[in-house]
Amino acid sequence: MPKLTETFARKTPFATAGTAKHWDTEIKGLVLFVGKRSKTWYFQKDRSGKTKRTLIGRYPIISADAARQTAMGLALDMSRGAGKVIQAGAPTLEAAMKAYLARPKLRSDEHKNDIEGQFRKHLKDWLRLPLDEITKAMVAARHAGMAEVPSAANHAFRRFRAVWNHARRTHDLPECPTMAIEWYEERPDGRTIEDLAAWGRAVDALPNPIHVAYYRLLLFTGLRKSEALALEWKHVHPDRIHLPMTKNGRSFDLPVVDIHHAILEPLRGLSSQWVFPSPKSPKGHLTSPQPLAWSPHAHRRTFATVAMEAGILEEIVGRLLNHTPLSITGQRYAKPSLDALRPAMQVACDELSRRIASG
Repeated sequence: MPKLTETFARKTPFATAGTAKHWDTEIKGLVLFVGKRSKTWYFQKDRSGKTKRTLIGRYPIISADAARQTAMGLALDMSRGAGKVIQAGAPTLEAAMKAYLARPKLRSDEHKNDIEGQFRKHLKDWLRLPLDEITKAMVAARHAGMAEVPSAANHAFRRFRAVWNHARRTHDLPECPTMAIEWYEERPDGRTIEDLAAWGRAVDALPNPIHVAYYRLLLFTGLRKSEALALEWKHVHPDRIHLPMTKNGRSFDLPVVDIHHAILEPLRGLSSQWVFPSPKSPKGHLTSPQPLAWSPHAHRRTFATVAMEAGILEEIVGRLLNHTPLSITGQRYAKPSLDALRPAMQVACDELSRRIASG
């Protein structure tokens, strides 16, 4: 093991893979972590069977002499008992992600899968890096490199920011490096199905009746794509469709009327579990319905638009879509019953049926 001098720190090459650790021969606990792009000073000690590590700083911002002086001070503090406050080193991005995903209040499995998928697709080479080795320059460069799909770039790094800030609660981390990002402007896709008669003809022309029923249920309920695809018969009741876990992290009951039963009844008997079964799918249910000219989310927007145009109050439409109410009263106190929401659902479905038949 070398003495960690300024010359050694300057001349030591960056690691080709992983992180190399160089321990000082004189100051026990002083270590230089050398990654692919950075060199970082730490002071590390084992106490009571646990490794405790504290960040000193990034080289060359923190020189070797400064790191040595800091390490000696930390060693002295530890010998006096102050070492109890030294925190464990920063977790890797993968460890931070897993800790974030393990939160009991995390939303649905779809939300978890989205985060893990984003990280493994766009940030795979960072997963083994300690968070404090991921710099603002790295984050800004990676975000800029995803410019061809601006919404995907913003989405991935919003997830990164959430994971970082969660880790920051229990680790001594600086402000999230996403502060260096120039976020891309995103214009929400507000497209709806303007010609519902044409939609009706397109759906009826689909060769697979399961796909037909899927798109009809989307339009007449406003359900999200994933909520409908994974719908199970045990959650379909005479008066409601029950969703045990939704995007906003809570269960939801959607009132149903006659047209919903008419859509679903022909599918009974195809599967004891899934409403929209698919023997070819590893999951057992439909995952990739035959695409239409209108996206699944356009069906949800259309349900909302037609409902409001039919005279239903925006607050009630939001309840039918399982949106979180904006007002404190709506969030805490106003909980309309299924029977109170059912007339609004009937009005929306009647108007949708009228527009489909008008062609």
